[in-house]
Amino acid sequence: MSMPVWVAIIGFVVLFIVGFGAGIVYRRKVSEKEISSAEDEAKRIINEAIKNAENKKRETLLEAKEEIHRNRSEYEREVRERRTELQKQERRLQQKEENLDKKTDNLDKKNETLSNKIAAVETQQEEVNRIKKSQLDMLEKISGYSIEDAKNYLIDSLRTEVTHEMAVTVKEVEAQYKDEADEKAREIIATAIQRCAADHASEVTVSVVQLPNDEMKGRIIGREGRNIRSIEQLTGCDLIIDDTPETITVSSFDPVRREVARLALEKLIQDGRIHPARIEEMVAKAQKEVSATIKAEGERAVFETNVHGLNPEIVKMLGRMKYRTSYGQNVLSHSIEVAQISGLIAAELGVDITMAKRAGLLHDLGKAIDHEVEGSHVTIGVEMARKFKEPEDVVHAIEAHHGDVEAHTVIACIVQAADAISASRPGARRENIENYVKRLEKLEEISKSFPGISESYAIQAGREIRVMVKPEDVDEDHMVLLARDIAKKIEDELTYPGQIKVHVIRETKAVEFAK
Repeated sequence: MSMPVWVAIIGFVVLFIVGFGAGIVYRRKVSEKEISSAEDEAKRIINEAIKNAENKKRETLLEAKEEIHRNRSEYEREVRERRTELQKQERRLQQKEENLDKKTDNLDKKNETLSNKIAAVETQQEEVNRIKKSQLDMLEKISGYSIEDAKNYLIDSLRTEVTHEMAVTVKEVEAQYKDEADEKAREIIATAIQRCAADHASEVTVSVVQLPNDEMKGRIIGREGRNIRSIEQLTGCDLIIDDTPETITVSSFDPVRREVARLALEKLIQDGRIHPARIEEMVAKAQKEVSATIKAEGERAVFETNVHGLNPEIVKMLGRMKYRTSYGQNVLSHSIEVAQISGLIAAELGVDITMAKRAGLLHDLGKAIDHEVEGSHVTIGVEMARKFKEPEDVVHAIEAHHGDVEAHTVIACIVQAADAISASRPGARRENIENYVKRLEKLEEISKSFPGISESYAIQAGREIRVMVKPEDVDEDHMVLLARDIAKKIEDELTYPGQIKVHVIRETKAVEFAK
């Protein structure tokens, strides 16, 4: 071989050796890098594991602490509850001990009282034994007495016993007669009310005059209002002329003046000649007619009640009461009614009927002029009765009929009762009759507003309501609640005197036919 070949071979071998060594060095470096990287990764993994372990440890510690805190709180709560319960038990035990001590003290006191009573009974027994022995001794002595002495002793003993029995009998008789008297009083009042059938009328403070046409309004007013001013000045009333067709309203609180104005207007309308001079003439005629009516009404009242011997001025005052009202009730009609009721009660009691009627008729005499004279109608009535020499029983009845003074005669009590009966009769007074009817209707309406109710009836002048329920809709337990609900609604929606009793009635019927 030539030299260049060897050189090439040697070069190749050298290159191979160098390359191999370089590969080894590179491999070593790569391996070292991988080992270093693996160690770093291992360190990272170990560090992360350590961190995770520490976090787990902290979480575990926190959970353990929370669990310990919860257990501690629960334990403390249980301890508090047990402590509270123990305190309650301790207080109960203390109270029981105190009660036992009180009972013991009471028993001791009772024992002491019983001991004292026993001692007293023993003393009384000794006294009884002593008295018995003395009685026996007395009887032994009496056995040697004369017959007359023995009789006297027996009579004295019997007299004492009979006196005691008589006292007991008198008390029983008094109680029996009191009950019978109360029953008789109720019977007398009921009979008087039933036998007295009096009319009632509701009065108002205005009167209405009908016109033939609306043209008449202008004639009554007159030129520049002369006619209407004349009428108002002469009568003392107000004329109200508004848009109401064919109607004029006369307004006044004095019923006599209002009646005069009404009659005068009716006469003027019939006559057709309306001017100041004619108005004055017609007002004068109307005043004469009203005066005649007053006298006639007074005489009628006297005739109806059969009360005679009254002073003519009193008769006129009675007639004036026809035009006087009290709570819408005509005072004259009320006085006649009181007189009749007083007479009926007096007849039942055996009292002077004429005097009772006289007192009943004149009891409101002061109302005839109470708007003209200062003072209450009772005071005015007493003064008028004394002025015209009425009997003292009548004067006292007038003075006592509203309780201003205490009634000390039977007639005064009768007039009080008759006045109350007449005034309180349902429908007697307008104030009451309108409200009374509305209240009854409202009462029945309220009770019917609940479900399961078939009918409702207001009775006892609205002081009681009876409600009929459907037995298939309302059971017996629900009845109690229903009655309470109705009563509550009545309290909330109605205004009424006294109290209203609610009856809820449930009726169940079973019907079958035998064939």
